[in-house]
Amino acid sequence: MAESRVIDIVQVVEDENGEERRADSNEKTTFTLQAEVLFGKDSAELNSRASSRIKDIADEIDEQGSTEVNVYGFTDNLGSYSHGVKLSQERAEAVHRELVTHLENAGITFNIRGYSEDYPVASNSTEEGRTKNRRVEVSFPRDE
Repeated sequence: MAESRVIDIVQVVEDENGEERRADSNEKTTFTLQAEVLFGKDSAELNSRASSRIKDIADEIDEQGSTEVNVYGFTDNLGSYSHGVKLSQERAEAVHRELVTHLENAGITFNIRGYSEDYPVASNSTEEGRTKNRRVEVSFPRDE
């Protein structure tokens, strides 16, 4: 008989228009927000809707008691790669700054990074795909 192993089960919930997504596995929770939900075009300034969405994520981080949080920004492949790195980094930092204002636990270690067009989740050959690739992901370990 084969050796037993634990399978990592992933549950994914996405809103109707694909602007927000939550993925829960045995090990971590990941929230994905399309950039258009948080920012204006080619901007790293959070819009008026962003704070409440980020607060909901902060509440979940507090609820899980997480001590490490990843905040990663991504862009599509339009424009130069170096501009995408800068914009995705600035967007990740903006989400991080907003998260901190809502978190009760001050002892959290953050990993913040802009990945530009690296790690696309959809094809950059269509506007629909590029929209999905312009995103910010916030992930943290699940409470065991």
